[in-house]
Amino acid sequence: MVSTHSREAIIVVDVQNDFVDGSLGTARGVEVARGINAWLREVVGADAEEGAEINSRPLIAGTMDWHINPQGHFAPEGEEPDYENTWPVHCVADTHGAQVCGELNPELMDVWFHKGEYTAAYSGFEGHLAREEQTLKQWLNSLEIEHVTIVGIATDFCVRATAEDALKAGFGVTVVEELCSAVSEDGAAKALDALRAAGAEVIAQPR
Repeated sequence: MVSTHSREAIIVVDVQNDFVDGSLGTARGVEVARGINAWLREVVGADAEEGAEINSRPLIAGTMDWHINPQGHFAPEGEEPDYENTWPVHCVADTHGAQVCGELNPELMDVWFHKGEYTAAYSGFEGHLAREEQTLKQWLNSLEIEHVTIVGIATDFCVRATAEDALKAGFGVTVVEELCSAVSEDGAAKALDALRAAGAEVIAQPR
């Protein structure tokens, strides 16, 4: 764990195979994964190459759906999911679908949080460090983070839920629209409008 940091963090939500081009693939999943990877390479950039302290850049946290037995989150066998409360089987722990998409280098993250092992979990704030109990909120607070920038999948579900919980926890929030992929464009528009109304900043491209 780093000892010095900015008061900014980036949260990369659920850029996993099943949400990119798998059982719950989204229309812009591959494009968004590539865009996030390119941006994070710029963010990490010279610090990583030169072995410098990373206090000049935001810390980067990734979240992952990591389902073991998520209690009704998956549609029963033989039934169609409603895509609101029940879903196709996805992101089962330790399967290909749960792994980080190949377009995104997982080494760009400083830390990873798993969520949804035994229940439905949309927000990254419901996650905990892999193999540990520290939550995303606890991790951010321990590092005195004040503002988070959120990207990932899906705009209208897990990105929205993560941003809403970040606002409730008192963080400043920016969502980068072009680095998010949605289940539906209508759902994305409604989600971003709701986040703006709640106090989040929504920008088209990363700064």
